[in-house]
Amino acid sequence: MRRLALRPGNWGNTSGYDSAVRENTVIVYEYPFNERVRTYLRLEYLYRRLIELVARESALDHHFAILTLFEIMDVGGRSDLKSEVLRDLEREKQVFGSYRDNPHVTQDVLDNVLQKFTECFEQLNQQTGKTGQALASNDWLMSIRSRAGIPGGTCAFDLPAYFAWQHDAVERRRTDLAEWMVTLNPLVNAVLLLLKVLRDSGLPQKVMANAGQYQQTLPQGRSFQLLRLALEPSLGIIPEISANRLIVSIRMMQQASEGRLTPWAEDAPFELALCS
Repeated sequence: MRRLALRPGNWGNTSGYDSAVRENTVIVYEYPFNERVRTYLRLEYLYRRLIELVARESALDHHFAILTLFEIMDVGGRSDLKSEVLRDLEREKQVFGSYRDNPHVTQDVLDNVLQKFTECFEQLNQQTGKTGQALASNDWLMSIRSRAGIPGGTCAFDLPAYFAWQHDAVERRRTDLAEWMVTLNPLVNAVLLLLKVLRDSGLPQKVMANAGQYQQTLPQGRSFQLLRLALEPSLGIIPEISANRLIVSIRMMQQASEGRLTPWAEDAPFELALCS
């Protein structure tokens, strides 16, 4: 049964996590158990990059922000993704709704969570077409997209109008970027909320990789969606993770000369959370 985690705060915000990201003094690695969660993590990763790039001032950063927009369109434009996200939102809303009138649950926090699910569902459901469809009808943006795959294809002599835009004032570029991001927000906000709930469902446990190796058999009849592994960066090791519905296997590695990874032969403590 899912561990109920109702915490006040900014649900569905854009902070998120990378697949490997620092949290306070540890590095957290994440491993998805299925393609749906893998897609969610990729969307989150790209959107976090986009937010960071838009906040900067240089034209080069805003160039890469536009390229990131195109990547989000590619990942989020899958025909069945919208319906999958809507199903997940409805399912999670029903799960949390079952805690109504539970004396061990703060009802104000529960109401806030349910409202977030309702808002995300309605906003995504009201959006017509696939994610990024409005951007695909922007001829100016699509001219950049068609040239972006060519090495050096966005030079001034190829795209003079784009070159001129890069010399516009910072606030003008940011305004344009914010307008283009609007069409992505319903899907991304829903995915961020679902990932927040998924991460909160996992209970971290301290474990040990003996001689750099760790294996855990998963309980039958329970389906996990995400593995989270927290490591102290001072150890200087990197986990290689493989997992399926039956078993989790982790091998600790260290970086040798020329970037090669070699096995870590010592014991290594870490925290492991399995999220369902």
